[in-house]
Amino acid sequence: MDLRHLATLDAVAAEGTFGKAADRLGYTQSAVSQQVAALEKAVGGAVFDRPGGPKPVRLTPLGEVVLAHGRELLARAAATEDAVERFKAGEGRVDIGTFQSVTNVILPAVVRQILTEHPAADIRLFEEETDEPSADGLDLVFFDGRVKDAEQVKILDDPYVLVARRGQFPEGPVPLTALHGAAMVAQPPICDQARVERVYADAGVAPLIVFRTADNRGVISMVRAGMGLAVMPRLALDVASDDLSAHELQPALAPREIYLAWQANRTLSPLATRVIELTKQTAAQL
Repeated sequence: MDLRHLATLDAVAAEGTFGKAADRLGYTQSAVSQQVAALEKAVGGAVFDRPGGPKPVRLTPLGEVVLAHGRELLARAAATEDAVERFKAGEGRVDIGTFQSVTNVILPAVVRQILTEHPAADIRLFEEETDEPSADGLDLVFFDGRVKDAEQVKILDDPYVLVARRGQFPEGPVPLTALHGAAMVAQPPICDQARVERVYADAGVAPLIVFRTADNRGVISMVRAGMGLAVMPRLALDVASDDLSAHELQPALAPREIYLAWQANRTLSPLATRVIELTKQTAAQL
């Protein structure tokens, strides 16, 4: 059976005559007759009793069965067409892997705009601090470094700064050597933090790590409490404070690079593509 045949069956049953069904569908009456004949051939029997003259046609018992199920198929086809159109317009679901800085600073603006444009969009965020990210099972994934075996775009360079209690250092840059032997609060030695600590070692600087936490706010809170200094990417400093100061280091550490990646050779949905566009715009404003 063809969906066009079922639509013709539905129109004839609703209108009562082939002529009125033709007007409703925009066909000629002969085209309607051909559609009904093709349907009857497919189901192996007559679907209409044709009394002739001005009297309306009536469904046969077989026609009633075909119409009942046919209307279900037509409704499903219409729902599928509607879902495809909404998908193309940017609705649907998108799964995004993220981490703290992106969650706190970049994604709020992106999510807000997506939901403004497409209120029915289904956005799922998965936050994990990991040394080896994977785009498998996700539409998009943010990471502070390149992702292996994935297509990706660089979002921004995020410079590192020294965070200290205000007045602990004079205004302006601080020598990297000032960290030697200094008590420091730090992230776990994964992701880009491991690279930062290799820079310390290569420069002969050996700070005393007194606390590690993956919570950016926890790092800042312990610096404020006087537990130690911290070297953090600027994007992680989402807490304004009058009792803390941020200093450039000399020599400066190479900034961490934040990428947005997706599975290689995979076609992205319009919604995922829009997330990439909005992420670039948001990052450019930073």
